[in-house]
Amino acid sequence: MDQFLQHVLNALILGGTYALLGIGLTLIFGIMRVVNFAHGELYAFGAYMMYLWVMVLGTNFYLALPLAVLLGVMLGALMEFVLLRKMRGADIDTTMLIMIGAWIALQNTQQLTWTGVAKSIDSPFPTSPLVLGSVSVSWNRLFVFIVALALIGATYVIINRTRLGKAMRATFQDRDTAALMGVDINRIYTATFALGSGLAAAAGALLGPVFVVYPTMGDLASLKAFAIVILGGLGSIPGATIGGFILAFMEELGAGYVSSGYRDAMGFLLIIIILLVKPTGLFAQKERIG
Repeated sequence: MDQFLQHVLNALILGGTYALLGIGLTLIFGIMRVVNFAHGELYAFGAYMMYLWVMVLGTNFYLALPLAVLLGVMLGALMEFVLLRKMRGADIDTTMLIMIGAWIALQNTQQLTWTGVAKSIDSPFPTSPLVLGSVSVSWNRLFVFIVALALIGATYVIINRTRLGKAMRATFQDRDTAALMGVDINRIYTATFALGSGLAAAAGALLGPVFVVYPTMGDLASLKAFAIVILGGLGSIPGATIGGFILAFMEELGAGYVSSGYRDAMGFLLIIIILLVKPTGLFAQKERIG
């Protein structure tokens, strides 16, 4: 039982960052109909920006985190403006090829800039874990969980309680009608891609100090983000949130009770089973983001 509780705690902490990845991707795909293959590279970008601020420039750890996220938001806005705005109305195959090109370009740029050597990021947290009865958790991972929950909550507020969020939901439901009602579609698309990119960068900035940072770290993160969106259902932010935690639980339990080598396989096996039972995902919602 103690071992099971430890796995549950580990999954909860990891699930928060998975949820950030899933929410960012479901926003971009749901509103813009863009399959963002570069989503994992934005995750890696956030981790590298955390490394830049903390290890290269010597910035305070707590200040470096929002700076890394802000740079991720800015990069996302730039990518939408340069790569996608002129392709508005193009078929999905064209935008897929563009985003695959962006993925390759970003990954190779990171490898050229930072080399292929894995890098670690120092954190200000004590090395001794926090012991809660029969389970323990590092202070760094606890910090990751708290910040991830705060970012998930902030995203819910933006989508459901602000004018920008209302415009995003209107664009998701019917882009042409939203435009007729005065919604600036270009502005909404830029904001959507920037927000989704910022969430991916936040996940990377949070997990960079926990693990190590390397150029291809975004590949698996991208696959997991797509898996979470499929699992939760397209267009459902609650689905992406819950899907992130479900995937983390499956990975952690698979690693603990089957083999650590099957950690990633267990999550994708669950997705196959769910797609066979409910192809639209667990929480699919028509004509709604939120």
